Amino acid sequence: MTKYGKKASEKVKKAMHERKEETLESGRSGKKVTSKKQAIAIGLSQARKAGAKVPRKKFSSKKI
Repeated sequence: MTKYGKKASEKVKKAMHERKEETLESGRSGKKVTSKKQAIAIGLSQARKAGAKVPRKKFSSKKI
């Protein structure tokens, strides 16, 4: 059972390629992305929006 679909890996690959060419920008601020982790996160986010098979984001539960 695969964790990520083919479409998700293509989106991440594209985001990593854009980061390497220094054309990948973050969402709101529009600043250039230099971190590999951030590029992967952007790729997965785009894949989620496109409806690819990507696991849900992990949210930390706040303890009261």
